[in-house]
Amino acid sequence: MASAGLDSRDPHVVRARVEVLEKLLERSITIPGINYKIGLDAVLGLVPVGGDILAGLMSAYIIWEARNLGMSRWHIARMAGNTLFDTALGFVPLLGDAMDVLFRSNTRNLRIIKAHLDRHHPKTAVLEGTITRRAR
Repeated sequence: MASAGLDSRDPHVVRARVEVLEKLLERSITIPGINYKIGLDAVLGLVPVGGDILAGLMSAYIIWEARNLGMSRWHIARMAGNTLFDTALGFVPLLGDAMDVLFRSNTRNLRIIKAHLDRHHPKTAVLEGTITRRAR
């Protein structure tokens, strides 16, 4: 059994890490009054240039995890396109900040990873927010 360390390629552990990072980047902060969730990606986007670069690098980690899962080049390219689009828009003043809130590239990329895991590693199924392992 693989250890739960940061370098583990165990699909169960990868799924958990990617889900936590997606939540941090896309929906970790609730805006009071309107009850809308934003994440670190939108907050970092407010810092000119450096914030968008840092958010893009954090998003690239999700793509790296997908590569470690052995996902197809097509899926990796789709995920990279989502991240590059989001990062490039971040450099446009005001429009980029609005798009960080509306275009959630990390959520899109997480969906792609989950579809892969559900298809190729069904034992990583999640029930009510808990990772479960099916009996062999």
